[in-house]
Amino acid sequence: MVATTRPARRAPVTRSRIGALIALVAAVLLAVALSLALGAQTLTVSEIWHAVVAPDPSAPATAIVRDLRLPRTILGVLVGLALGAAGALMQGHTRNPIADPGLLGISAGASFAVVIGIQFGVTGLTGYIWFAFAGALLASLAVFGIAAGGRGGPTPVTLALAGLAISALLSSFTQSMLISDDSSLNVFRFWVVGSLSGRGTDVAVQVLPFIAAGLLLALANAPALNALGLGEDVARALGQRVLLARTIGVIAIVLLAGAATAACGPIAFLGLIVPHMARALTGPDHRWLIPLSALAGAAVLLLADVLGRLVIRPAELQTGIVLAAAGAPFFIALVRRRAGVVKL
Repeated sequence: MVATTRPARRAPVTRSRIGALIALVAAVLLAVALSLALGAQTLTVSEIWHAVVAPDPSAPATAIVRDLRLPRTILGVLVGLALGAAGALMQGHTRNPIADPGLLGISAGASFAVVIGIQFGVTGLTGYIWFAFAGALLASLAVFGIAAGGRGGPTPVTLALAGLAISALLSSFTQSMLISDDSSLNVFRFWVVGSLSGRGTDVAVQVLPFIAAGLLLALANAPALNALGLGEDVARALGQRVLLARTIGVIAIVLLAGAATAACGPIAFLGLIVPHMARALTGPDHRWLIPLSALAGAAVLLLADVLGRLVIRPAELQTGIVLAAAGAPFFIALVRRRAGVVKL
């Protein structure tokens, strides 16, 4: 009797998850189409199709689509995938529903390194990428090293506390350097706001290997993360190597969030919001939660970018500002909802 009832229970769950996956893929495709079509100048479907498939160098639509909108759309998909998956990993490893990738010091480390790069005369975006990625990597290693210094290795609590400490320290260093150097402040403020505009295809090519490696590690880390969600003692009893699982998870988060932050600057709230959206569709199983969070991240980021182009057209609002305006109410609602069930 058990053998006949289990498939019946699992089938609706599997069908709903597949349906959610198909819906999010469709949402990403729709967001890509809107990103190519909408902006300061609205283009027709025919103009977009010819610009992508059979470009005419003399047509204005070709320059708009291929030189401006297509590169930022590709980068938006990559960065959205990265931040969505990194957010699901971060919340899973810390068992904290309001955690995002910045909790590991990634944004603070990247910002600090970019300011150092500006001090050395780096002005191009391609130069910022490597400074920002190196800063994110070193800050995350410092957080992980501090959290692992206690008995039993890193835990959700020690990771969160170490991340907050390193972020505060690096942010204070960054602010002190900017206060004393107006030229650095003027350059830095255009990067730190978080934006997809002004990025060429070369930026997407540079971050693609890191994001691809991070996504593969995130998917490989999903089964262990399910076990860790039951508690570390239970995970060890089930045969999981907790330290190895934590290490793989942190490496994946650093690769994903570090590359995304390096390419676009700090983009707040995306890694916080989309895992909750995906969890409502698929439940807590990280084998489904991580890929659905990645797809939701790509769709939400592109839609926020499109909205930023339209609200003050022909000018545009930076993507990081749009997400902050949308994410802040979501964060407040999440905290208020959790406050009613938390018992100290």
